Amino acid sequence: MTQIIDALSEISAQYDALFVDLWGCIHNGVTPFETAVAAMQDYRKTGGIVIYVTNAPRHRASVATQLEKIGVAADSYDDIATSGDSARAAMYRGAVGEKVHFIGQPHDQSFFDPLKLIADPVAITQVSLQEADGIICCGPEDPMADPEVYRPDFLYAKQKGLKLLCANPDIVVDRGDHREWCAGALAKLYTEMGGESLYFGKPHPPIYDLARRRLAALGKSVEDSRILCVGDGVLTDIRGAMGEDLDALFISGGLAAEETKTEHSPDPDLLQDYLNKEMVSARYTIGKLR
Repeated sequence: MTQIIDALSEISAQYDALFVDLWGCIHNGVTPFETAVAAMQDYRKTGGIVIYVTNAPRHRASVATQLEKIGVAADSYDDIATSGDSARAAMYRGAVGEKVHFIGQPHDQSFFDPLKLIADPVAITQVSLQEADGIICCGPEDPMADPEVYRPDFLYAKQKGLKLLCANPDIVVDRGDHREWCAGALAKLYTEMGGESLYFGKPHPPIYDLARRRLAALGKSVEDSRILCVGDGVLTDIRGAMGEDLDALFISGGLAAEETKTEHSPDPDLLQDYLNKEMVSARYTIGKLR
């Protein structure tokens, strides 16, 4: 059984570092959640380290700029680990070839910014699907459109044997009051059609390796037993924590707010039914991060 808590401070002394999801936990894509930001600031004042671990398909500098733009306080975190960073490293090592077909929105073009950490990076060129060695997917061009619109292109790509590099494994995200499709939905469709999708964000290991490297770069050696993962996505945040054998704090008032009837706190029975249905477990649950 998951333990329902009312505030992070009830359990925070057990942990030296937090791996915290952004979208749905710290902000909704439009505005920050002030109580969540305050909880991160308070935790850091006690000496705790906050690494924002996000499936954003962009590098950490781009995400930091976004956080500043929407008003998330810079003193609420120590560093950022993004799915985009992990996926970019794979791309520049040649995971999907040199000529790539890009699926995404114009603001996702920062994915192709130079990456100096890779020795002898592959020279990437964006081309049409017909000319491509592989696909880079940062998300649908229209996040409100059904992913099925990509089926004809994916059929061609599968027959050609193209790999799809998924820069954001999230299936959906809530931007304000609107739910949008993410790159994970397209990668899931491609996989179901028999294509090969490569993942680097939560719940897959590369992004956790990156988060641990971010910790180490701060000069901190933290045992896994002293790391708490925080997130609202059971298929990404919670399943990822389980795969890494890390404790998790589930935010039930995010993507699962309706299923768990979360206002201030979730309905305990509905919460457990939901976790059982999704076949995940979280050591703790809180309605909203505070």
